[in-house]
Amino acid sequence: MSQLDIPSPAVTDEADSEEPCPHTPNFTEPIPLQTQTDMGIVHLPEPNGLKILVAPAAYKGCLQPDTAADCISAGILSVVPDARIRKLPLIDGGEGFTRGIVTATGGSIHQVMVSGPLNEPVQAFFGMIGHSDLHTNPIERERTAIIEMSAAAGLSLVPADLRNPCVTTTYGVGKLVLAAMESGAQRIIIGCGDSATCDGGAGMLQALGAVLLDENGRSLPIAKGGESILRLHRVDIANLDARIANGSVQIEAAVNWKNVLTGPKGQARIYSEQKGATPDQIELLSSAMDALAFAAAGSLHSTPEIVGKIPGSGASGGMGTALLLMGGRLRARCDVMDEFLPPLDTLFDDTTDSFDLVITAEGGLDYQTPRGKMPAEVARRASSRNIPVVAIAGTIGTGAADNLSVGIKAYACMLQGPSTLAEAMVPARARQLLEESAASVMRTVLVGMQMAETKSARESIQNKHLMDVTGLGVVRYL
Repeated sequence: MSQLDIPSPAVTDEADSEEPCPHTPNFTEPIPLQTQTDMGIVHLPEPNGLKILVAPAAYKGCLQPDTAADCISAGILSVVPDARIRKLPLIDGGEGFTRGIVTATGGSIHQVMVSGPLNEPVQAFFGMIGHSDLHTNPIERERTAIIEMSAAAGLSLVPADLRNPCVTTTYGVGKLVLAAMESGAQRIIIGCGDSATCDGGAGMLQALGAVLLDENGRSLPIAKGGESILRLHRVDIANLDARIANGSVQIEAAVNWKNVLTGPKGQARIYSEQKGATPDQIELLSSAMDALAFAAAGSLHSTPEIVGKIPGSGASGGMGTALLLMGGRLRARCDVMDEFLPPLDTLFDDTTDSFDLVITAEGGLDYQTPRGKMPAEVARRASSRNIPVVAIAGTIGTGAADNLSVGIKAYACMLQGPSTLAEAMVPARARQLLEESAASVMRTVLVGMQMAETKSARESIQNKHLMDVTGLGVVRYL
């Protein structure tokens, strides 16, 4: 293994926790909107000038990004029938990553039975891209497979009462990689997100032939979860699948660049609680990640401190580090998305017909959203062009106000009445709630537009009578 090549973006202590599957813009002819005020008719901006970008991420375990985009668009059109809408579902490496890219490129989905996060059989899948050119960036023509690790080790595969990242495994992810190679893949891109695991990718490595050893040279148990790597001392990749070892198959991963392996903001401390870990288990798993950093440092010719802070090393419960041990390349999510889909950085470049509003969305809006999640990435870019952004969330969590600093100007919860989370997550109910919430957001936007127009009209009338400039240059205030 060659000297570790640390990714070029600056190393950060920040950690995170999800790009587009574009649809054809739905632009229609305008019909003027009017509203009556005490000063006469005030014209709101006509629909042909009201151009809206709808860019939602997934509502995990409930609505995929494309479905969410359809619901939000329906809500908008119920209030402003002739709004011009562009739907841009956001995919982030988690649920929907594979289908988003496959749909965008005209590829295919392949079903595979593998072991799940609890070592039970699950029906998983991977995709093979097609070659539809959606933008000027050329798509590489070799056989490229797309895998979302959540298909084999995702949180949605584990019942709430059985969630325990000390025992969940990524073994099935390794089996998906093997299946993709058997189908002829020469390049495999793995989406990291929505994991149920904190095993540092140990299960995946074992499925691909690597051996994990303790300090006495004894093999660690196979597919036993994060707790089992507490005793990890060395990773032996001598028997790693030859296609990966000799480089004939390239491995890449779409990761949250701010998700690191160790330290106060290491992935175990940030994410393992939402995967079911108790406070004591969080400390145990954090120590397990320290052990992984130590073991990986030897293979990567680095130090545990440097390995623990590599951008993306903590992705999917530390699986990012395992991918580095395999010779894989970690890539920022946006970078991967831009290869296959319209680049985010060009979304707002058309200054002659720019968006008037962006509506984004995700299942939970909280302090993690600004740390690498796709809604915040869209908001940052829109904000730099002075385009307002509103977010619709399934839940509003701790630190949601942090999003105001990255360009999200307002946010709303789609739960507008008493409801249990289980009730709200029934797909049919979730679709209804999201559509209604989007309609409510648009009514609020129209109120703001009316207020601005009314204020402008009032000021115009006042200015006409504000001064009477005489021939002597004297100003008389009325």
